[in-house]
Amino acid sequence: MTEKILRLGNGAQIALDEYGDPNGAPVFFCHGWPSSRMMGVLTDEAARDLRLRVISMDRPGINESTLQENRTLLDWPPLLREVAEQLGIGAFRILGISGGAPYAFASAWAMPERVETISVVSGAPPLSELEGTDGLLRWYRWMLSLHRTRPELLRFGFQVARPFAVRRLPVRLRPLLLKLLQPCDAQVLRDAPAFEACFESARRAWSASAEGVMIDAEIYARPWGFPLEEVQTPVRLWHGRKDRSFSCQLAEKVAARLPRCELRIVEEAGHYSLPIRHMAEILRDLKSA
Repeated sequence: MTEKILRLGNGAQIALDEYGDPNGAPVFFCHGWPSSRMMGVLTDEAARDLRLRVISMDRPGINESTLQENRTLLDWPPLLREVAEQLGIGAFRILGISGGAPYAFASAWAMPERVETISVVSGAPPLSELEGTDGLLRWYRWMLSLHRTRPELLRFGFQVARPFAVRRLPVRLRPLLLKLLQPCDAQVLRDAPAFEACFESARRAWSASAEGVMIDAEIYARPWGFPLEEVQTPVRLWHGRKDRSFSCQLAEKVAARLPRCELRIVEEAGHYSLPIRHMAEILRDLKSA
């Protein structure tokens, strides 16, 4: 792994890690929520084998990247373009996991001349366009409801949560957390490196402030700023049949709206087990697309 801090033209800094083969074909990794660039470690072994260079960035306000007030989803593609140019990268692919999905879609929509293909794994759908929230994790339904009715209370909740969220969970308490998950997800997260990739990356997301995590969360609840029907880049949409965060039915509806989408449903996979167990297959498919 290689760590870098880039200084953008506006003076802000973006922190990134590089995984896989430093001389391989470039893939930008969009981490989930709440998460940080460390989540990209999930790709490292497979990316080395496949000769892929995976670049994983902290989004603005997350971990070591500078906070950007009033950030919207469409602020991301220009930032990604500038980072790619600083790294000397022309065309590239994108891998977005969970909450990284909107960022992958937005980049493909805004930069079709640069983004060759995207893979979205266990991806978040456009929440503001949902007719109902039955296909969402209960925690997400609760946050969406507060965002619409009591946003000030939700923001207060983030501030209260931060002192707990930045603490490293003792190893002896991990089994208690895993009991809250689907059996297929709990099983893969009993592996310490996989647990660290998912939950240590989440802890680091809160390290700078609660504000960055809040801004990132609010983006999901707002209109993305473009219709999925206008994404002309080829899309590989991977989803687990047992995903409880975003139901498989929601993924099928997203796939139906994308002009050039291939949907891969993995029957026995959940939200976490899909990217952990199938990363080599996902990256191989992304590279060959």
